[in-house]
Amino acid sequence: MQVDPFPLVTLSGGAYERGRQYGALLTGRIALSAKLYGGALEKIGFADDRRIALIRSYADRIAEFDESYVEEMRGIADGSGIAFEDIVMINARTEIVAAASAEMGVDEDPDDGCTGVIVMPERSTTGTLLHAQNWDWRVECAETGVVLRVRRGDRGPDFLTFVEAGGLARSGFNAAGTSITANYLECERDFTQQGVPLGAIRRKVLEGEHFAKAIKAVATTPKSCSNNIMIASSAGFGIDFECAPDEAFPLYPQDGLLVHANHWVSPVALSKLRDTGIPHVPESHYRDWRVKRILDERGDKLVRGDLKAALFDDFLAPYSVCRPPRENESNNISTTVAMIVIDSSRGFMEIAPLPALNKNFRTYALDDAHLLPDDAAPRAESLQVGS
Repeated sequence: MQVDPFPLVTLSGGAYERGRQYGALLTGRIALSAKLYGGALEKIGFADDRRIALIRSYADRIAEFDESYVEEMRGIADGSGIAFEDIVMINARTEIVAAASAEMGVDEDPDDGCTGVIVMPERSTTGTLLHAQNWDWRVECAETGVVLRVRRGDRGPDFLTFVEAGGLARSGFNAAGTSITANYLECERDFTQQGVPLGAIRRKVLEGEHFAKAIKAVATTPKSCSNNIMIASSAGFGIDFECAPDEAFPLYPQDGLLVHANHWVSPVALSKLRDTGIPHVPESHYRDWRVKRILDERGDKLVRGDLKAALFDDFLAPYSVCRPPRENESNNISTTVAMIVIDSSRGFMEIAPLPALNKNFRTYALDDAHLLPDDAAPRAESLQVGS
């Protein structure tokens, strides 16, 4: 099957100008993102006036967190010709779809899975920390995923992020060596408050010039819903935060590995809250076990190929670590949209779209002049304004 790699775009300038470039270069993919999530609200019969009011409330919440994010979203809207409200919707889609579904009395299957891994330097053949993830979501996102390379000049470290078109950030790393992945969690505290959308928090992690600020953004920012967020530093430290809306519970590597799927693990968390997500992701309990087992079988020292092998695992497919396209309870097609392997010490990440169907990776480097290792996948070519 022919699967196209995710496009890479390089953005520079101030917030609005970066957004304008983004919108102009990726109009088609952004339109598909807007249609996907706008369609989700139409499907449940959510009224247009309520949609606008809900989106604007989240735009205000993002502005309180960082006004420049709203400027950038306005730039994306102007560059693409897509309504500003649709761009906000893309950046707060988890929160908005869930809030609308609750208001309409609809129980939407979140489709989300994801398995994240951090390999500490002592378990890495190269001595560099490795950070990887399978992102499980809607199959349509194979056509909306993009990679942004953001040049920030004197505003902070440059960063590279894989994200849905129109979004500000998802997974990736920055020039300070901080990397991030995130995946679904759920508890009974969700949507009892309006917090900062998860996409804005992930963006704040990538903008930080020091890893301590990444920890602050993840562990202390109030959220609307639960989320598991794994962050790491190329200096040699990784940590996982199981986040409820109002509290975060840290997990640390064991035997040089940190693996997380979609169920709560922290004993402290489990003593204080109830895991309500298992009906949506029952296979989570063996996905993390499978990844740990495969990595341990591959020895004390691991390479990127070992990480890929673990994340390609098809044990008990289609409910597997690497999820082939399958229909869920909401009649959507869910799949592993992307496999992402990050080596922030060496300044690149590799991404394979639809890895259950496609084994081909593309390499995305933070610096085009950077010398990539011999075993890296072909380098992605960047799109720029005027190219």
